[in-house]
Amino acid sequence: MFIRQAQPPLRFFRTTPAMRCPYLPHKFETKLVTELAGPDALGAHDRLTDAGFRRSHHFVYKPLCDGCKACVPVRIRVAEFQPNRSQRRTARANDSVRGAVVPRMATSEQFALFARYVAGRHADGDMADMDFDDYRSMVEESPVDTRIVELREDGPSGKLVGACLIDVLGNGLSAVYSFFDPRLRSRALGVHVVLWLVGEAARRGLPYVYLGYWIEGSRKMDYKADYRPLERLGADGWRLLES
Repeated sequence: MFIRQAQPPLRFFRTTPAMRCPYLPHKFETKLVTELAGPDALGAHDRLTDAGFRRSHHFVYKPLCDGCKACVPVRIRVAEFQPNRSQRRTARANDSVRGAVVPRMATSEQFALFARYVAGRHADGDMADMDFDDYRSMVEESPVDTRIVELREDGPSGKLVGACLIDVLGNGLSAVYSFFDPRLRSRALGVHVVLWLVGEAARRGLPYVYLGYWIEGSRKMDYKADYRPLERLGADGWRLLES
């Protein structure tokens, strides 16, 4: 007779020391962290994502900052999503772009695009010093179902113009990190990535696209409120984000 062994409880740690918040000036961040490991890593990841955690490598984390609760987990309701006028315009501008889900394998082509994106958009951030080995670690070190979405120009060139690291969950797709060619700013490829993920989730019959944390009033995060209907996680569970 097969007896299923109970999984050991997850151990959570609060990271220290506090680091300067990358989103809100004059604020400092600390995180609640646990490791994803063992045969129940997939199930634990689903449950923790639904509880507002995000994944990085083998770990999941959640902001636990003194006196601040600005980071709000958000997810798009896929079946009810309707693109607004600006998003429809973006879709038309990128009609020649084709997306494909590929295995989580870092390539030099992806890294060249990633490095160009970081240099152009986040040169003062922690990722500016990442080399190829760091990038490969970010992409390939995952205990869950992680993939890469590649966005390429249609036609013979097949030029890579955008990419997104995603986790496939039981109830949705989680956008871990996206990057694109910063020289194509007018194409709004960051918006196009999200629209593509919504379409992919619909094709897979998944109800949600998780966008990570939304911070009201933050220039870097406020754009997430444009994807409606959007749910936010609060003390009373997942609820519709009001206008």
